[in-house]
Amino acid sequence: MKRNHTMMQFFEWHLEADGSHWDRLKHEASKLKDIGIDCVWLPPVTKGQSVGDNGYGIYDGYDLGEFDQKGSVRTKYGTKEELLQAIATCHNYGLCVYIDLVMNHKAGADGTEKFEVIEVNPDNRMEDISEPFEIEGWTTFDFPGRNNQYSDFKWNHTHFNGTDYDAGNDKMGVYRITGENKHWNKHVIDEFGNYDYLMFANIDYSQPKVRQEMISWGKWMVDTLKCDGFRLDAVKHIDYEFINDFLQELLPYTKEHFFMVGEFWKDDVKACQTYLEQTNHDLSLFDVSLHYKFHEASKAGSKFDLSTIFDHTLVKTNPAQAVTFVDNHDSQPHESLESWVKDWFKPSAYALILLRLCGYPCVFYGDYYGIGGPSPVPGKKDILDRLLFARYEKAYGKQEDYFDDPNTIGWVRLGVEELEGSGCAVIVSNGDHNSEKRMFVGEHRAGEIWIDLTFHRDDHITIEEDGFATFPVHGKSVSVWALNM
Repeated sequence: MKRNHTMMQFFEWHLEADGSHWDRLKHEASKLKDIGIDCVWLPPVTKGQSVGDNGYGIYDGYDLGEFDQKGSVRTKYGTKEELLQAIATCHNYGLCVYIDLVMNHKAGADGTEKFEVIEVNPDNRMEDISEPFEIEGWTTFDFPGRNNQYSDFKWNHTHFNGTDYDAGNDKMGVYRITGENKHWNKHVIDEFGNYDYLMFANIDYSQPKVRQEMISWGKWMVDTLKCDGFRLDAVKHIDYEFINDFLQELLPYTKEHFFMVGEFWKDDVKACQTYLEQTNHDLSLFDVSLHYKFHEASKAGSKFDLSTIFDHTLVKTNPAQAVTFVDNHDSQPHESLESWVKDWFKPSAYALILLRLCGYPCVFYGDYYGIGGPSPVPGKKDILDRLLFARYEKAYGKQEDYFDDPNTIGWVRLGVEELEGSGCAVIVSNGDHNSEKRMFVGEHRAGEIWIDLTFHRDDHITIEEDGFATFPVHGKSVSVWALNM
């Protein structure tokens, strides 16, 4: 039978920049498969502006740790050879590999140019705050270390429509590059008036040569890495008409079931639905709205109404295209979108994405292995292993919800005949005291003994003759009840 799919984001922001990460993945691949992970999302594998760059400050898309550029041959994570070995090992163990593509900007230019710009208000990029004037900007990308291998495309200011630094005057700002047909793209989110510009040298997708080069690069990545999908970074800042062209070119080019998910960081589910329509529903999106619900619930404690946890979320409105997650590299402490889900609620949040019928759940490396940086947080491997076991072995079949109380919610997965012992009853509490919920798991379960797979409780629950049982949970906790096998 078809087992549940589970993704892991296999990185966090503060990994050591020692080039060991691809080897780490190679050694962890079999363990990931054993715990029920079958897909890994890797950080950007391309050469960044420095050896310590996480990859989002992308310099050269064709350098996967192969050329002596920006101070090293390897990237933060390792060499191209190590990357290819890690991907091959993942495939040998039946793990799919998704690659993070950064297509919004370029960083770490090889040289400067002088060109004309207009400075705009950072809080309203449609408002000009200067007359046209000349700056010296870092917009020349020649990639001398690669010497035209794989691509001879060279970047200059005509391929960008904005930048943030005037080297001539040592001044930061948001500068729109002027010239014929130069403007912010209209097919982006309207935050800050127009959120085409995010950082560094902003790629201008109104240029046909640029569009073709980026599509060619995407195909080269597929051919070179033999990957199974892409995570598209910062799509709300990129012309969605280009994203459509990219999808229409890449999806027929790839093998069947190639997966595409976009990072559209917006907690307004209607905006997400609009974006899905604009991209012809060819792309999945991360459920940012659900993440913020988890964050809010973890801060509010018993004041949060758990029965509303899925209201106004993508997994509720567009379940087939929702990638659900609890936290990620941007939401972790001290990062740009910090919204860390508090420890007490994190197991409950993971139960809410791993053990339900809808959504494609993604486990965060930092939650599993721990995060470093200025505020280290230990991993939650033990509880996540138990929840992953429950997902892989138990969370199948029809779902019945018991979202009838603001502080205690539950649901049942009734199981499937093809998987012996499948089915489970999940109960989540944000109250201060122990709670319980009477739920139906099936008359054919009568007499079965069920235990809590989280080990939070040591009760043994006997299913009654009518198929019901009363399942308990500690305050501010989660329990996953299933047949003791």
